Amino acid sequence: MRALYFKEIRSFLSSIIGYVFILIYLITSGIMHWVASTDANLLEGTEADLIPFFNSSPIIFLILIPAITMRSIAEERRTGTMELLFTRPISDVKILLAKYFASVTLMLIAILPTFIYYYSMISLSQEPDTFDHGATITSYLGLILIGSSFVAIGIFTSSLTSSQIVAFILALFFCWILMPDIGGIALLGSYNLMGSFDSVIQYFGMSYHYSAIQKGVIDSKNVIYFLSVNAVFIYAALTVVKSLKK
Repeated sequence: MRALYFKEIRSFLSSIIGYVFILIYLITSGIMHWVASTDANLLEGTEADLIPFFNSSPIIFLILIPAITMRSIAEERRTGTMELLFTRPISDVKILLAKYFASVTLMLIAILPTFIYYYSMISLSQEPDTFDHGATITSYLGLILIGSSFVAIGIFTSSLTSSQIVAFILALFFCWILMPDIGGIALLGSYNLMGSFDSVIQYFGMSYHYSAIQKGVIDSKNVIYFLSVNAVFIYAALTVVKSLKK
């Protein structure tokens, strides 16, 4: 598994794919939060915090993460190298986990430079001692959990087809369904169509859990939710991959 993991990392970093992902994320985030005159501009906010950054980053991930995961299994199926992987002394679940952790690692590399935002907002704050470090740190955790969930979804959709474009579109759709604030479940639960069941519907979306994490308190049920999303889609991908052997 470790050898395949490093192979996937080298695949990202030895080609333009990994660098494009990192650069697009950082450039888009930089423009949104430091240049463009929008509600997400950190310099134009009334308070020194990173809330606009943590609200908009999942939207950027919604596009970028399906783009890097769409080739993970689909390309192996298209080129016929999936059968070669099956002959190696490595289990199917380890193959998927190697690809999953490689994509998560790339996402973490992209997020790491944004700690400059954290330092900048503390420096710009009129009262640095009162800066809410707890909420910022937990919000980073929430962002990583959302990103890793999108990776798991992307791995699953990539296992369904040999077409990278189809895998991308499917991942985009599934990620949007669970997406915080603008996702299908979040919107459905906000229309007040089902009375008390609206809150039940919202619980299955990411908004409920991501918002709770952003408050600075880590509740195990919110972390378990994201880990469960990861587990469900990785297991679904494993089921598809096992079916390819038949």
